[in-house]
Amino acid sequence: MKRIWTIWTSVALIAIVGSALLSGVSAAYASAVRPAAQLPFWVDSGVVITAHRVHVTIDNQIATTRIEQIFANRSDRMAEGTYLFPLPRGAAVSELVMWVDGKRVEARILEADEARDIYDEIVRRMRDPALLEYVGTNAIQANVFPIQPGDEVKIEIEYGQLLPVEDGLVHYVYPLRTDYLTHRAVEQLSVDVRVHSKDPISTIYSPSHPVAISREDDYNFRVGYEAADVRPEEDFSLYYSLAEETISVNLLSYRESAREDGFFALLITPPVRQDAVRVIPKDVILVVDQSGSMFGPKWEQARAAAQFVLENLNAEDRFNVIAFSTGWRVYADELQPISEAKDAAEWLDSLDALGGTDIDGALGEALKMAERERPTVILFLTDGLPTEGETDTASILSHITEEAPPNVRLFAFGVGYDVDTFLLDQLAQKLRGVSAYVRPEERIDDEVSALYSKISAPVLTDLELEVEGVHVEDMYPAAPLPDLFVGSQLIVVGRYRDGGTATVRLSGELEDSRQTYSYEVRFRDNAGGEPFIPRLWATRKIGALLNAIRLHGEDPELVDSIVRLSLRYGIITPYTSFLITEDDIVPLDTVEEREPFAPQFNAPASGQAAVDAAEMAAGLADAEAPMAAPTAMRIGADEAGASSADVGAQRVRYVGDRTFVWRNGVWVDTSYDPERMTPVQVRFLSDEYFALLDLGPTVGEFLALGERVIFVWEGTAYEIVSA
Repeated sequence: MKRIWTIWTSVALIAIVGSALLSGVSAAYASAVRPAAQLPFWVDSGVVITAHRVHVTIDNQIATTRIEQIFANRSDRMAEGTYLFPLPRGAAVSELVMWVDGKRVEARILEADEARDIYDEIVRRMRDPALLEYVGTNAIQANVFPIQPGDEVKIEIEYGQLLPVEDGLVHYVYPLRTDYLTHRAVEQLSVDVRVHSKDPISTIYSPSHPVAISREDDYNFRVGYEAADVRPEEDFSLYYSLAEETISVNLLSYRESAREDGFFALLITPPVRQDAVRVIPKDVILVVDQSGSMFGPKWEQARAAAQFVLENLNAEDRFNVIAFSTGWRVYADELQPISEAKDAAEWLDSLDALGGTDIDGALGEALKMAERERPTVILFLTDGLPTEGETDTASILSHITEEAPPNVRLFAFGVGYDVDTFLLDQLAQKLRGVSAYVRPEERIDDEVSALYSKISAPVLTDLELEVEGVHVEDMYPAAPLPDLFVGSQLIVVGRYRDGGTATVRLSGELEDSRQTYSYEVRFRDNAGGEPFIPRLWATRKIGALLNAIRLHGEDPELVDSIVRLSLRYGIITPYTSFLITEDDIVPLDTVEEREPFAPQFNAPASGQAAVDAAEMAAGLADAEAPMAAPTAMRIGADEAGASSADVGAQRVRYVGDRTFVWRNGVWVDTSYDPERMTPVQVRFLSDEYFALLDLGPTVGEFLALGERVIFVWEGTAYEIVSA
């Protein structure tokens, strides 16, 4: 009997036999070989992907994608077979060129129905459902030249597609999801996207990956993502919008079914360049801690941060500087023009750090300078607790918030761990700014300059958002909304009821007048849309709830809400965790089990635990992308029978807006309620099993998780049982 091995790669399944054998596709980066006689157990492979590089050019919505993969055969056997590449869903190939080892290779396009037949056959033969996530997509098929032992083969694919504009947004997707069947990471991964448009480009947004964005001008930009030794869990997704108004508003929406409320995300983006819009003149007041604890590198960095701000004021801005310790010193008796900025920096350089910390007095002095006619930004930097003047946190908070005019925004920087996080966070929250923390190993000037670069050019203040025609609720950030700045982007997420056409009105103050911008959008009526939106909404809601608990104390209803959201959307919080054992993954949702996971939320206002809690809550509440799925190191053998030497088995996975957890050998949908639902049992690889694919495209992704799955579809639970 011939021995047959199969290598599963990120986008290809190569069958290794004496002659070429048809094979299929998996969404896995690394490879593992499984002899047919030992299915479904994993054994060592020896063939790996050393590089996976993706280069994309988008010219006026025509996307050309070039893929380069390098396979290294580190075994003592020759590898050859047939290569299948799953095209992105909905892609229309206009050009296809494939090269292997520098030689042009004939390839053909498999239409979706033909590709499904091949996928189904491979799944039945290999007893492995990984291919089912690609049901409904076309594929590229070509013969692959043998990979000799010790050799490398480079495969290059190039294809083109038209990216339509929907609701003012252009969307590009590359099928990058991995980690379904592999335990090894790709050694080098990179995605490079270059975009040119004949129309000005506004929003640039990736909900899937932390990308670097470089704008050349209004019509060109570049996006890059690089990683090493990783197994990406999501496809690469990139949105950009074409500017039509001074401020662009684009809507994305999602509904699991027409019977349930939907989720939405509004992307609000002003022009990128200052000369494209009126920038509101502002007043900037720097309030810098000069106490003795700042002496040394901290004081030098604080002065460098102040100098950066002074050097980057806009032409019509005014400023002043307050240095405080036991008392406070003021650079000038009144706000100054930018022509005085250099002298102010020299004045601050002449001061030494000594004395106590009078926070209340210094901020009170800053508020006296604020004029109601102009937006005022207070940049407040301190490294300690109040020790002089008024030292009671509640009294300071009450005094400052009562005295502050409505046009004042306060941005607080806590340096080190000896700061009152409750005071700084509540000051920033009530005065519609942001609080940030500079840890001992971080530089003050880097943190201050990064934030000031984002807020230096306001274009609209005192924002109000109104949606007419569709009922919306539970929005984050909650009102009042933050101000809008040049080069920034405001993402508002929320829930909506019935879909349909709606009018979005965005209003705000521009100098001395109220401006209103109107946009017609359409909320999705039926099932479908962008599945990242529910998890982004849940991430932000959890962040807001955690912040409320941290600042105002635990409330059982808030804790229960956090637990339910965490379990449904797979978001790890101090009140939920996933206890990983050799055989199970168990959600912790009782008070007794929660206590060890939330010590920082019962901690004092200062100290490292307090800073950790403040940053965690803020990071969730202000997230621009959903929290990544939690991972864990394997303990013992995993669901595929891999040895404990393999690393990084996932016990939590996202599919669409669903979260699945690994329990007793079964991937279980967290929306499944065993007390209310009796699942319909479907035998693995039966005709009824493949018929489930007709329920909807997402079902194929559920089944691709493995042989044993429990999922819910339109109120009915299904359980895949062993054949």
